[in-house]
Amino acid sequence: MLFISIQDLEAAINYWRSQSPAVGEELHLCPEAAALAKPYALMIVQGAQRASMDVLDEAARLAIQKFLNVTQAN
Repeated sequence: MLFISIQDLEAAINYWRSQSPAVGEELHLCPEAAALAKPYALMIVQGAQRASMDVLDEAARLAIQKFLNVTQAN
């Protein structure tokens, strides 16, 4: 089972926000950052330092995988 740390989730959200800043008066997050925001918030509320990749929905899993592919390639 693979795990993602809260630090990695935060870094991924910040990465996606830098790639596609929030827009509009409502400051909507890009789809990738929005997909990662819910598991990130749940981890904060639960006091968790890591979560299983299995609990992420498909959009969040794809967003974190793309982030890890980009950052680990550099």
